[in-house]
Amino acid sequence: MSNIAKDSVVLIHYTLKNNAGEVLDSSSGSDPLAYLHGHGNIIPGLESQLAGKAVGDKLVAKIAPADGYGEHDPQMIQEVPKEAFQGAPEITVGMQFQAQGPDGAQMVTVTAVGDEAVTVDGNHPLAGEELNFDVEVVEIRAASAEELSHGHVHGPGGHHHD
Repeated sequence: MSNIAKDSVVLIHYTLKNNAGEVLDSSSGSDPLAYLHGHGNIIPGLESQLAGKAVGDKLVAKIAPADGYGEHDPQMIQEVPKEAFQGAPEITVGMQFQAQGPDGAQMVTVTAVGDEAVTVDGNHPLAGEELNFDVEVVEIRAASAEELSHGHVHGPGGHHHD
C-alpha cells in the first residue's frame, strides 16, 4: 500500500506542541502511534492532512480547535456540591474524574475547590487550543478484516483486547 487512504493502518511518529512551543505529547522514544485511517481514531484535522501521504513523508500541521478537541464550552464547567465526592481522597485542582453526563461517561477536571463546592470542567484539556503537530509517516499497511470490523488497529501501537 503506497499512500494513506480509508481503511489503511498508519503508523506515525508525532510531536504535539501548543502555540507557545511547549511539547504537550510525543511518540518520541516509544513505539509509533498506529491508527485506522477514516475511522475517527485521531482528531479530524490531523486525519484529513495525512490523507494521501506516503511512508517517509513529514508534515507540519496546524489544527484549529474545531478540527481538534473542539472549542472551549463554558457550559461544560459546573460547580458540584463537595459531598458528591464522598469517599474520594482529598480533592485538589487538576484531579480528573469520570462523570456520567447526558452523552454517557466523560472525563472532568477539577479547576477549583471551595469550602462547599468543587468546580469541574468537562472540556478536553486542549479544547480551544490550536494544535501544532510535527508528523512522520513510518508505515502504511492494509487493515485486517478484524480491524475493520472493530474500527481500530490491533497489535503493536494499537488496541489490545483483554
